[in-house]
Amino acid sequence: MADYPNSEGTTTVVERRSNGGVIIGGILLVIALIVGFLFATGFWSADVSGGALPTVAVSAKGDELPEVDMKSKEIVVGTAKTTVVVPKVETQKATIDVPVIGVKDDSEK
Repeated sequence: MADYPNSEGTTTVVERRSNGGVIIGGILLVIALIVGFLFATGFWSADVSGGALPTVAVSAKGDELPEVDMKSKEIVVGTAKTTVVVPKVETQKATIDVPVIGVKDDSEK
């Protein structure tokens, strides 16, 4: 970064930015294209022979769940009688004056 003061009293700041990531990405892309071309034209070949997947014996019986020996806590659910204070709520009807808003038409005078 460089600062360049102007004759007007302002300063211009110049930042130099590198395009290193773009350059490295481009190089990797070119290498991948060259390797792909060499395999496609037969100049390079890969002969994969020998070796095998391991044999694994798997057996299962249908309609049976596996046996599990599990030791855990027991959850007990039930009810117990307890005395609690319950507030009593009552409602009453009362007549009160409420504000009313209406629109009066000029023809109803």
